[in-house]
Amino acid sequence: MSSKTKPTATTEEATPALVPKLRFPGFSDPWAYEPLSKVLKEHKLKNTDGRDVFSVSMEYGIVNQIELLGRSFAAADTSHYTIGRRYDVVYTKSPLKAFPFGIVKQCKFDGEVALSPLYGVFTPPNPYLGLMIEAYFESPNRSKDFLSPLCQKGAKNTLQITNTTFLSGRLPLPTEPAEQQKIAECLSSVDELMAAQARKVDALKTHKKGLMQQLFPREGETQPRLRFPEFKREWNDATLGDLCFSVSSGKDTRESDGAFDLYGSTGVIGKTVTPSFDTPHILVARVGANAGHLTKASGQFGVTDNTLVIRLKPAATIDYIFHYLGSININNLIFGSGQPLITGSILKAQRVLVPTASEQIKISTCLSSIDGLIKAESDKLEALNAHKKGLMQQLFPSAVEDEG
Repeated sequence: MSSKTKPTATTEEATPALVPKLRFPGFSDPWAYEPLSKVLKEHKLKNTDGRDVFSVSMEYGIVNQIELLGRSFAAADTSHYTIGRRYDVVYTKSPLKAFPFGIVKQCKFDGEVALSPLYGVFTPPNPYLGLMIEAYFESPNRSKDFLSPLCQKGAKNTLQITNTTFLSGRLPLPTEPAEQQKIAECLSSVDELMAAQARKVDALKTHKKGLMQQLFPREGETQPRLRFPEFKREWNDATLGDLCFSVSSGKDTRESDGAFDLYGSTGVIGKTVTPSFDTPHILVARVGANAGHLTKASGQFGVTDNTLVIRLKPAATIDYIFHYLGSININNLIFGSGQPLITGSILKAQRVLVPTASEQIKISTCLSSIDGLIKAESDKLEALNAHKKGLMQQLFPSAVEDEG
């Protein structure tokens, strides 16, 4: 039967019974697919007592602004800021690359804090439903599907959406508080595992950073503060230009049926037919938000014109120079506010202190072993993240209507 001849369905008939693929025993009632206004209430309490200002981060949630950003960006008078309380749900209305319509997070701290008056702050009926709503919006696709029809883009890419409009959007949620609790506790346990794993990764990165400060000479010094006992010779003072044949930018010759990796500012971004290089090199992002980003490439590969290629002489090993450049604050070599840039001439002028080849290898091996640990723990964190995404697909039903 043609869709044109189908009878008009009632609202109840048009929305199928929502049941997740994976469910805890003892629950059988269909989920509701109703506006958020049914479960979230905007309280509009104002910060009249000068509470600390918190910001919202996709990675870290709702945290102290100074601790997150290093300084406060709040107005001098924050009495018009909104109070955020434990378990409140916050919608930022601030676009991010992966979340162009803003992000949604739940307050998980004790007490009360001040939040930007630009945020929407809502109180759920219980902490479990608030956590479920936060988890729902952790997916870029789900977030976009929910928010895109509700938002309008204003001048300078600002989002135009009222709190009432946000609450008018619908998403599937269980009606029984006991089921809400079961799902929230399941997701919370995964979050706790991910948080613990993230702390392991951060601890390893901090350890590596501290070790690099000891293994490489600090600014103004000619010898490192920590050396392997078998090495006694002083380090040679040189520039990167002394240690390399060239520092040059590439040319983007990408084609869809290419056979070789093509590197851009963040790593491999595609394929290229004609490789530009065929030995190990250090690549440095030349321009844009990723300027200064370091990558190592080997074998046959091509690079874009946004990438600088450091072609080293035999006196310096690639791993040593890669770690050395990672130990300095390479951001200090970048200039330009509108379009950050680092040039080959600036890189070649960079001072580099170089030990013997055997000591270079020893230092590189030590740091590379830590890199291996960091990658292994990061892979575990990514596996937990993938596990949670899979759980979400099973624990939440689809609200898409059956068109068949």
